[in-house]
Amino acid sequence: MSTIHLNTIIKANIQTVFDLARDIDLHQKSTSKTNEKAIAGITSGLIEKDETVTWKAKHLGVVQTLTTKIVSMDKPHQFTDIMLKGTFKSMKHQHIFKQEGKNTIMTDIFEFQSPLGIIGKIFNKLFLENYMKDFLLERNELIKTTAESIMSHEVTI
Repeated sequence: MSTIHLNTIIKANIQTVFDLARDIDLHQKSTSKTNEKAIAGITSGLIEKDETVTWKAKHLGVVQTLTTKIVSMDKPHQFTDIMLKGTFKSMKHQHIFKQEGKNTIMTDIFEFQSPLGIIGKIFNKLFLENYMKDFLLERNELIKTTAESIMSHEVTI
C-alpha cells in the first residue's frame, strides 16, 4: 500500500475550503490535463455522504473510469472517499480540514494499492506515487487559489 500525505495552507475559512474540496465542477477544472469528466452519479455541484461519482479520464495514455463513494463526512472537518470500481486494487482518500486563525489547513491522506502484486509495487515506487502526488498538488493549488480569491472578494465588498 502506498500513502501520500499532503498539507496545504489556505488563507480562507474552513467552510469555503471544505465545499471547494467536494465540488465536482471545480475538480473537473483541476484535471483538465487528463480531461477528467464526471459521467455518472453526482456529476455537478457538491457531493455528499453516501453519494457516488464515476470519473472518466485519460491517465498514462489510457482512458480509465473510476467510481468513488463518500463513506464518511463530518462537515466541515472531514470527508473520506473510497474506490468502488477502477484500476487500483484499492483506494481511500481522506480529506481533513482544520481552522487555524484565518487559515485552513487542508490535509490529504491518499492510500492506494495497485494490482499485479510485486510488479504493481515496483510501478508504484518508480512512477505512480509521484504521478498521484503531482495530480493531488495540482488539484489542491486550484482549491487554494479559488478559496483565497473568494475570500479577497468578500473582504473588499
